[in-house]
Amino acid sequence: MRAIDPNTISERDNYKFLIGSIIPRPIAFVTSLSEEGVLNGAPFSYFNIVSSQPPMVSVSIQRSNGKQKDTARNIVNKKEFVIHIVDDQNVGQINQTAASLSPTESEIELASLTPMESRKINVPGIKEAKIRLECVLEHALELGDKNAQPGCDFLIGRVVQYHIEEEIYEDGRIDPRGLGAVSRLAGNDYAKIGEIFTKERPK
Repeated sequence: MRAIDPNTISERDNYKFLIGSIIPRPIAFVTSLSEEGVLNGAPFSYFNIVSSQPPMVSVSIQRSNGKQKDTARNIVNKKEFVIHIVDDQNVGQINQTAASLSPTESEIELASLTPMESRKINVPGIKEAKIRLECVLEHALELGDKNAQPGCDFLIGRVVQYHIEEEIYEDGRIDPRGLGAVSRLAGNDYAKIGEIFTKERPK
């Protein structure tokens, strides 16, 4: 087995090893509002659950040369955002939103996505997602080397409202096949839900 010290390789090589190793990764499509009222949307695969009591999720948004991305800046300023689960029916449109646009342009319009008013926050979601999570910002951390500028914004949001498509909801559970969530691999590759198997946990 090859042993590699992350301090001896470039940031790009670290990135490639991490996204090639930690797979599959769930994808959050995040909507946020700019100070000017522009609805921003972008996908992030550094995303997961933090807690169920209270319900909280995390998104890590990488910076470019220390500069915050629009999504991180909007969330830190407005304290609200919506997370959508990316699925096999909307992934094509969501992929388009990864384009680099100016803060005055909306990725929602670019990808012909449909804004949906939220119930408890001011940030709209999109109609094309089977699951939407309205979130308020709980914590925002700037992470990076101590002697360098921050490399990412680590955001923890508290879920204040769930929106779940009726067709995939039954008796308090979500049908994974009906959801059809997709995940990120490395490069331009995605993966669908494959074989599902069950193993009972030891008592």
